[in-house]
Formats: sequence, structure tokens, C-alpha cells
Amino acid sequence: MPHGFYIIMAAQFFSALADNALLIIAIAMLRDMAAPSEFEPLLKLFFTLSYVLLAAFVGAFADCMPKWRVMLISNTIKIGGCLLLFLGSHPLFAYAVIGLGAAAYSPAKYGILTEYLPHRLLVVANGWIEGLTVGAIITGTVLGGLMIRDDVATGLAALGIPLAHTPFAAAVLLVGTLYLLAAAFNVYIPDTGVDHKPLKRNPLYLIHDFNHCLRLLWRDKLGQISLAVTTLFWGAGATLQFIVIKWAEHNLGLNLSQASMLQGVVALGVATGSVLAARYISLRRSVQVIPLGIAMGLVVMTMIGVTEAWIAMALMVVIGGLAGFFVVPMNALLQHRGHILMGAGHSIAVQNFNENLSILVMTGTYALLIMSGLSINMVILLFGAFVAASMLLVKRRHEANQRDFDDVALLEDRTH
Repeated sequence: MPHGFYIIMAAQFFSALADNALLIIAIAMLRDMAAPSEFEPLLKLFFTLSYVLLAAFVGAFADCMPKWRVMLISNTIKIGGCLLLFLGSHPLFAYAVIGLGAAAYSPAKYGILTEYLPHRLLVVANGWIEGLTVGAIITGTVLGGLMIRDDVATGLAALGIPLAHTPFAAAVLLVGTLYLLAAAFNVYIPDTGVDHKPLKRNPLYLIHDFNHCLRLLWRDKLGQISLAVTTLFWGAGATLQFIVIKWAEHNLGLNLSQASMLQGVVALGVATGSVLAARYISLRRSVQVIPLGIAMGLVVMTMIGVTEAWIAMALMVVIGGLAGFFVVPMNALLQHRGHILMGAGHSIAVQNFNENLSILVMTGTYALLIMSGLSINMVILLFGAFVAASMLLVKRRHEANQRDFDDVALLEDRTH
């Protein structure tokens, strides 16, 4: 890999590390405010809202200037959201501002890979980026969980950090330094030399252009399969974050700090699966991993019978491993098809729109189920069944696409 790839990885790591540490801190702040329990999944909903509402604009924004500059601007917005939380804004509002920065950051983060690397390295690059991102999720959730422990929080307050008069303020300020570190790496990301499209100032044109790209990717035989898989994965993954916390509290008797550690174990499994996929699955063979998505949904359903912490940890690694192994090749395939069809930034913006719409729908549904008083075990059964059934439908759709392609090829052979 070229030197610049490692700088991209470092910038992504520290930015994702801060995002995930701040999520745990924000959950703790909501509990400290005695906010309703359904506000916790709403954090993710507010975070992802910008991905959906601004999807038509962030892709064009990412393609109109060097990607490193887009990443730097986006990181600055995240720092602003962190500052709002530090100054006492409501966690939902502050985390929504951080989501705005993340929405602008993502098309540049993934788009630069297709500009900077040859397509033969995309699966490997995605494996490393996803593995590193998951590493940041592990470290971030553990870091956030540590910061909200009573003894650590007391220690932070005793440090005498200027303006940080409470443990939460000290924790948020420390997370803000991670965003600053990510911004420092952004400055050193190399310019890929790719020509950039001038940013159209007519919002109606941008919406029309985005709608065209959206339909183009969903109509592509390989694009629609990879998009369906990644859309389902990210919606399920975001919901699973909150399910694991509530399940760990209910079935295992863990508190928020301990449950966040268990959430990190899932991420460890995803990192392992991502690295294995990068090593053993080529871009050409990427669609062969779809059955693992069905298996993941079925394995999730077994969570309801687990009451021992060591069994829970092993199960979380298996679930994460299955998820990482099947999503990395799909992500690489989607980036490759999108780059060919419409350009890197537009492609990632379409991907983000679908994936984060899925997150909004699935976390919103989870919040409604919790509000309705449904037990966490019943929620897990419904969740696992939905994931397995959806992946089965995707598998059958891909098989139908293959049959249609074979029939057309056979017809063309007969006409010659």
C-alpha cells in the first residue's frame, strides 16, 4: 500500500474513535438527566438524519474539491458539535451536529480510496479501513465506558482541566482532542490528482442528479445486490449497538460501563471477520458471502438463551465475525460499481443515503418497540428473524439476476 493510505487510515481511526466514545458519554448524560429510555436510540437517529437529508448535496460537495480538504472541513464541524456538548447543549442536538460532520466526511473518506488505489486493491483497502474503523469502535466504546465509571469520572474532575468543571465536561473535552488529532492527519492526506467537478449551486439540479445516481445504482445487477446487503448491515449494526446494551443489562445484569465493553467485543469480531475477508475474498467472488448474512440473523436469535458473561462474549465475537466477513466484500463491490457508474463521491453519497435511511427506520422501530413495553428478548427474536429473512430475499434476487443474465447470454449465442 502507498504511504498516503496509512495517513487516511490514521485520520479515520481518530475520527471514528471520538464518535464512538462520545456516543457512550452522551448515553450516560441522558441517563444523568433522567431522560426517557427511548431517547438513547434516538441519539443514533439524530446522528444519521444528516446522512439522509443531505445525501443529494454531500456527494457533489465531496467531488468538487480535494478529498483531504472535505475531510478537514467535516472534522471541523464535528469539533463544533463536541464544543456544543461541552457548553451544555442537549446531547441529542449536539450529536446531530456531529452527525452533520460525519455525513460530509463519509463520501470523501471512502471516495478517496477509489481515486487513490487501483480496483484490485479495493477489497484489501476496505478490509483494513473497516477493520480499523471497528478497532476505533472497540477502543471508542471502551474509552467512553471507562470515562463514565465513577472512579475515572472523579479522577477526570480532579485533573483541574481549564473550564472542565464536571466529569462529563472533562470527558467531552478529551474526546475533542481526538477530533483535533484526526484533523491534523487530514492535512497530510495526499491529493490524488483527480479532476474535480465544479459544485452546482442549483439545489434542484443536485437533487435531480442524486435521484438519477440512486436509480442507476439500484438498477445495476451487481450494484443493487451489494447496496441491499450494506443497507441492511448498517441498519442492523446500529440497532444491535443498543440491543446489546439493553440485553446485557437485562440478561447478564451488567451496568452501562460494562455493557459498553461487551459492545466492543462485537466490534472485535467484526474486525476479525473484516481482516479475514480482505485476505481470502477477491472482488470477483464477493457475492459468495451472502449466506453468511442469513447465518448472522439466526445466530443473533440465540442471544435470548444466554445468561453467562463468557458465553455472551464468545457469541458476540461470532456475530461480529460473520458480519465483518460478509460486509467488507460487499462494500468493496459497491464502491467499484459506483465508481464506474457515477464517480466516487456521488456513489458513496447514494450508499450513505440508503444505509442511513435503514438506520433511521430500524433504530426508530427499535425505539417504538421499547416504548410499547416489548421485552428485549422478543425484540431480539424479531430482529434476528428480520435480518435472516431479508438476506434470504437478497440471495434469491441475486440468483434470479444470474439466471436472467445466463438466459440473455444464451439468446445472444443463438442469434450468432
